[in-house]
Amino acid sequence: MRRITRRSFAAGSVGALTGVAGSTNARAAAYERQHGHGHHRPDHGGNRRELRGMWIATVDNRDWPSESGLSPERQQEQLVAQLENARRRRLNTVYFQARPTADALWPSRYEPWSQWLTGTQGKDPGWDPLRFVVREAHRRDLAVEAWFNPYRIALHDDLGQLVPGHPARRHPEWAVTYGGKLYYNPGLPQVRRFVQDAMLDAVARYDIDGVHWDDYFYPYPLPGETFDDSAAFEEYGKDFPDLASWRRNNIDLLVQEAAHRIRRVKPWLRFGISPFGVWRNKTTDPAGSDTAAAVQTYDDLYADTRKWVREGRLDYVLPQIYWHMGFEVADYAKLAPWWAETVRGTRTRLYIGEALYKAGDPAQPQPWQDPAELSRHLTLCRSLPEVEGHIFFSAKEVGEDKIGAMARVVADHYPAARPR
Repeated sequence: MRRITRRSFAAGSVGALTGVAGSTNARAAAYERQHGHGHHRPDHGGNRRELRGMWIATVDNRDWPSESGLSPERQQEQLVAQLENARRRRLNTVYFQARPTADALWPSRYEPWSQWLTGTQGKDPGWDPLRFVVREAHRRDLAVEAWFNPYRIALHDDLGQLVPGHPARRHPEWAVTYGGKLYYNPGLPQVRRFVQDAMLDAVARYDIDGVHWDDYFYPYPLPGETFDDSAAFEEYGKDFPDLASWRRNNIDLLVQEAAHRIRRVKPWLRFGISPFGVWRNKTTDPAGSDTAAAVQTYDDLYADTRKWVREGRLDYVLPQIYWHMGFEVADYAKLAPWWAETVRGTRTRLYIGEALYKAGDPAQPQPWQDPAELSRHLTLCRSLPEVEGHIFFSAKEVGEDKIGAMARVVADHYPAARPR
């Protein structure tokens, strides 16, 4: 891979902007008409601009492509089919996972081609999936948010399996093994800078409509496992009272720095995050939700999502409220109002992540066997003006729709053409 300096990257960003100014500015204007800019609140008096979206997960060939090693033509056919499913379900936005595991679904200047395309990390697939999905989605009047995973390196723990020249092989001191997987260490300033550079490469070069992160910051806690960042804490954490405070500051810095750099390159792009649905339980913090979740993003993932919303660091927040109504530990009917109250009076918009993948799964509790469960979620949110849309996980289930839960949502809530 060819590396470029920060100076040349900045110059390249300007060139990318000026070189496509007409198409990019036109697309930005169209997106503004459809969704509004993140800095402005919509008119809730009948002209509510509603976001209807789905995630397209590429990691481990979850949604697309169906398997690695398919021909470019077959991969493109499958991706177009996903976009057509979105149109058929009257959605207006897709969240395309462009950087699943410290790799890329575009010819990145920083990271290797994703193994999920060809089966071999670093192998050129012969086409540019990110460019293709942006072009084909825009032709169908679908917005595209590029979905990046900041710190996950690999679903295994062997640096030697990474392609020669991989940044983590060149800098093994950046990597931490945890739970059989590899992660970049968020406590290293050089890591934070690098993962931003890797994402901004796509931001500057492609006509995307937004930048999207999921819920993976520090990894989810595992019994008996330790995320060994003690050396980084010793070097960089001297001004913090404890390890947890330092880790939260590391993630705060990542969000703050990335937001600033995205807006500097393309001020009109939306930047949003889809966190785990529980910030903190009320038993832990009076400001928390009336839940008893085993995981709390503030304490376990070191992501202070409430702070980011209240300080206006995000254009939108998209909590994954992946539980049914009435679930004792984490009730959808309690969490959606908590998030609505959290964004009230801020510049941050609120969308809700919906667990379509659970509908009809025999391993899930009875409410998820009812095709109307998800529709009831949207009905509840109609009473919460802060909720401006819903995103469904994920594309495979949007197409398959095992028990008709998505069809029920469309019939009950999306009967008209997609909102403009």
